[in-house]
Amino acid sequence: MPTLEYEVRDSRRRTRTMTAFREEGRLVVVVPEHMTTRQRRALIPGLVERYLAKEARQRPPRGDEEITARAVELYRSYIAPHTEQPEPVIGARWVSTMASRWASCTPSTGEIRVSDRLQTMPAWVLDYVLLHEVTHFVEREHNTRFWRLVNAHAESPRARGFLEGVDFVKRTGG
Repeated sequence: MPTLEYEVRDSRRRTRTMTAFREEGRLVVVVPEHMTTRQRRALIPGLVERYLAKEARQRPPRGDEEITARAVELYRSYIAPHTEQPEPVIGARWVSTMASRWASCTPSTGEIRVSDRLQTMPAWVLDYVLLHEVTHFVEREHNTRFWRLVNAHAESPRARGFLEGVDFVKRTGG
């Protein structure tokens, strides 16, 4: 079996636990800064093995076909050309329980939940929201790279303004 390469990062904030996640397609392990070399050699392989087993068990996210297809298309058009990360399995679905957000996602599972309030809005607004969420699959923070990827879509500023207007009307009553 080939050896899996992974990056180990020290964390001052972590005091007792370790974590693993994917970033740009590679596995990253974060450990407490004070952990000794002996502890690292003993514990990290087990964490990596558990992470890979969990990753293999995960089922594709549930999704509504049409909105999932649109999210995949946006990922391929706007995100894939700018990353070497393998394309995630994406599943998007409408939810009726979102009162304060337009959408949310879980990058580790590829699941996107979209407020059903967007069903009555123009397609370019939905595209902006979906693009925002699929961008989180490669950039979790709202940093410069994130906004550069999102703003590559010509309608992003217009859609953001549209949603801000909808929020304003909701807050102020008109």
